This record gives sequence, structure tokens and C-alpha cells, in this order.
Amino acid sequence: MTSYDDVQKTILRNKLLGRWAAEKLGLTGRDAEAYSDALARGTVDPGRSDVFSTIRKDFDAVGVAESDARILHVMTELMLKAGNLMPTARGDSTDAAAATLARNLMSQ
Repeated sequence: MTSYDDVQKTILRNKLLGRWAAEKLGLTGRDAEAYSDALARGTVDPGRSDVFSTIRKDFDAVGVAESDARILHVMTELMLKAGNLMPTARGDSTDAAAATLARNLMSQ
């Protein structure tokens, strides 16, 4: 069973991953944020939850040269980063911001 924290961590990872992919795709500003938000929201929608395939398809469509291994490596790195940003007993402002982001994206 997936815990609420696991879902929040995956949402945050997908948001960060979306920012990375948007940069590779040449998206900036609102377009980049919309792309990363869509990936993050897809986490809670089983029909859109395969972020790897989404990014692979988008990269292929515009000729971004990133290997599957590189995309998977970035996904792993960002999952670790998302875990480090999740709320802890310390409750610092970064933790609070990460939790708020995940909650807001889940409610959209």
C-alpha cells in the first residue's frame, strides 16, 4: 500500500522532474511551470502517471537527445531530493513549502 507521504514525495519528484524536462524542451516561464505542474498532477491520475513515457515521447517529438538511462537517473536523483525536502520533525520552511506544494497539486 502506498502511503500519503510516498504520494507526496512522488508528486514533488514529478514537479522537479517536470522543471528539468521543461528546460531540456526549451520551455520557460508559465509554459515551463504548466508542464511541470501537469507531470505532478498526473501522479494522482492513473491514466497519466507514467512520467517516464511522457518525457520520452516529448523529448523524441522535439529531438532532445537524452538517453533512457539518463532520464531514469535524473528521476532517481530527484526522488532522493524530494525525500529530503519532505516534512520532518524539524519542520523548517523548505519542508513546509514542499508539503504545501504537494497538497496543492493533489487538490487540483
